[in-house]
Amino acid sequence: MANYHPLVITNRFAQLPACFYRDVTPQPLDNTRWVMWNSTLAIQFGLPENAPLGELKQQLSGEVEHPQFSPLAMKYAGHQFGVYNPDLGDGRGLLLGELTDAKGSVFDLHLKGAGLTPYSRMGDGRAVLRSTIREYLCSEAMAGLGIATTRALGMLVSDTPVYREKQERGALLLRMAESHVRFGHFEYLFYTNQLAELKLLADKVIEWYWPQLAQAENPYIAMFEQVVDTTALMIAQWQAVGFCHGVMNTDNMSIIGQTFDYGPFAFLDDYDPSYICNHSDYQGRYAFNRQPSIALWNLSALGHALSAIIDKSDIEQQLAQYEIKLQQYYSRQMRAKLGLNTTLEEDGEFFVSLFELLEKTHVDYPRFMRELSNLDHQSPSNVIDLFVDRDSAKTWLERYLLRASKEVDENGNSITAKQRCEQMRKVNPKYVFRNYLAQQAIDKAERGDFSEVQTLAKLLAAPYDEHSKYESYDKLPPEWGKGMEISCSS
Repeated sequence: MANYHPLVITNRFAQLPACFYRDVTPQPLDNTRWVMWNSTLAIQFGLPENAPLGELKQQLSGEVEHPQFSPLAMKYAGHQFGVYNPDLGDGRGLLLGELTDAKGSVFDLHLKGAGLTPYSRMGDGRAVLRSTIREYLCSEAMAGLGIATTRALGMLVSDTPVYREKQERGALLLRMAESHVRFGHFEYLFYTNQLAELKLLADKVIEWYWPQLAQAENPYIAMFEQVVDTTALMIAQWQAVGFCHGVMNTDNMSIIGQTFDYGPFAFLDDYDPSYICNHSDYQGRYAFNRQPSIALWNLSALGHALSAIIDKSDIEQQLAQYEIKLQQYYSRQMRAKLGLNTTLEEDGEFFVSLFELLEKTHVDYPRFMRELSNLDHQSPSNVIDLFVDRDSAKTWLERYLLRASKEVDENGNSITAKQRCEQMRKVNPKYVFRNYLAQQAIDKAERGDFSEVQTLAKLLAAPYDEHSKYESYDKLPPEWGKGMEISCSS
């Protein structure tokens, strides 16, 4: 077995009362083998740099019992497409335990696709290869973009058949997260009148994730304030990079503001604010431009559940801060992407004109932002050529360059185009998760070739780098690859 230091494993959630979860033994898949292993993340927690074999591989895949793991399925509820559903919980994933790294950071280790649980409802408790690949790639892409997210430690494929629209192969994802506590955990306890347990969970959230809040005048108000803040930051980041979650149910909302539960998701190709990536979202509830308001709706649902321990007026006061915080975070994100860090009176109208132009012309959003970042060494025509309406693009670009020329540093010195663009290239990725690239990688993987998955994982983990060897992955998507709708079936 490869050398690694002993794992530091805890089971804090397993110490909670029985109403929070059910103990479940993973149901092994047939002939599992590693197809991805996140070496960088593994080393952080003392795991082998290379995908482990032998007993450790069997333990991580649920084939044999690890003496320190306590596999469990969490119980929670949630609002799904705005309708409360009390019958939710981990239907195909198990919390194995928690790993602690050398710095003392604690992450949940979660095995997705581990088989039936008491909360599987009509499902089979399995995950298929295509959805597992998508979650692996996108969670690492979000981490590469600097957005709070769950992470992917490893992925295994098997010979076990799983039936969706067609027969597929069962797969396993080892997911790591600082927390798997969801808004829906508090909703479940509130609506079942388990108020002592709700208070206990709030105490544990404070103890585990924000211990400094225990000293606040009212720790529960301070906790809700923190949830509002981290959620506002996450949504601002999603909107700035063009990420569409697709299923923003309250049971898919992390209590600590991490991007969570990758199902039908997408990044914008052509700029379309009303884009719907989930083909099951018939009403467009989770369209891209509705994500900010839906997050507030979800926070309100959480606030209602927390009314058992927080006064309604205090909840409303914190909710009133959401849009203010969201606008502040979003403005900061977009100013960095455009290299306009100073604030001028003209900026409000200027930003409006930009998004009107992007929406009118449906220009490729990530490419547009990256080309703006390259104006220090490339021709302005690289930006203008992205637009069908070249005259409008040229007019806007001239205005942008005039506005950018007014940028100064903290000492009042003019910022050069090179200085501005160097900073912009640190926040405008060259490589983004494109659904058509992911689908091509999935098609190859289903034939046993994981080379494209590995290449995409490499590029998405360092999306701001040039990666000159892989510049073909920076191409604009073909028409058939734009605006793809993704199924919930996984």
